[in-house]
Amino acid sequence: MAVIKLEPAFKDYIWGGTRLRDDFGKRCDFDKVAESWELSCHKDGPSVVAEGKDKGLTLQQYIDKYGKEVLGTNCGRFESFPILIKLIDAKDNLSVQVHPNNEYALRVEGEYGKTEMWYVVDCDEGAELLYGFKKEISKDEFARRIADNTLLEVTNSVPVHKGDVFFIEAGTLHAIGKGILIAEIQQNSNTTYRIYDYGRVGKDGKPRELHVEKAKDVTRLAPAKKYPETPVEKHEGYTSKLMAECEYFSTYILDIDGKAELEAGGDSFNNLLFLEGEGTVSGGDCVEFKKGDSIFITAGTGKYTVNGKCKAVLTKIGK
Repeated sequence: MAVIKLEPAFKDYIWGGTRLRDDFGKRCDFDKVAESWELSCHKDGPSVVAEGKDKGLTLQQYIDKYGKEVLGTNCGRFESFPILIKLIDAKDNLSVQVHPNNEYALRVEGEYGKTEMWYVVDCDEGAELLYGFKKEISKDEFARRIADNTLLEVTNSVPVHKGDVFFIEAGTLHAIGKGILIAEIQQNSNTTYRIYDYGRVGKDGKPRELHVEKAKDVTRLAPAKKYPETPVEKHEGYTSKLMAECEYFSTYILDIDGKAELEAGGDSFNNLLFLEGEGTVSGGDCVEFKKGDSIFITAGTGKYTVNGKCKAVLTKIGK
């Protein structure tokens, strides 16, 4: 089968910084590079095959060309490509927001909802993010606090450190804080409901749109559901740790020192997002990688090898 390097799509949202270009070598002319969509079949920002005979095809075009077999049997339960992987550079605070679940999003927006997870790649000292509520509140209190601009008095601010993991189930109120660089693995959706945006204006000079009524419909008014801590597993040449597993994705952090033997069976593709280091991925094809690269390994490739000293996020689709 195939080992494929991908080129991301970029977003220049107003809260973004320049680290994805300056530190991760992303080739982008935007003044601000808020997000790079590293594994994406979404119409709002598809990733593209970077090298080889299929260079220039979007990932969706590649899948259409070679068939859904490249995704694996576990993807058969999804009508479309199930996930989206991003790097996010928050130079400033993101809006306080929430994502709907599948039922609501399909009915109201015509696309799937969004459950996601964050891995903190790096952060400034003292950085914080918003993660659910301090305690359960009523719908009436939620509505009142939105109206009188006191919502942040009851939300849960969490100090963050490099390597922290947060699981954000659909319906969880959240916001990435300034000075945080995150790898995000999420459902293949671009539906976000903003509730509070610090009074900022967009590029047109007008306040950015809020989605308060929809947010009231879908927000779970309670502390966030944390994903349980999992142990580090030692393997020959590398360690792995499960960060989050749900019906949409299974994601691990790998620390590789020399050589790691991995496998993309017939059940699921693998995606490797390299956060540190450089080396090669070999599985029939041999592809060089560096910090920031995203490598897609098709289902059925079988055993493949990562050579180098690096840290990577491995994502696949579970049963």
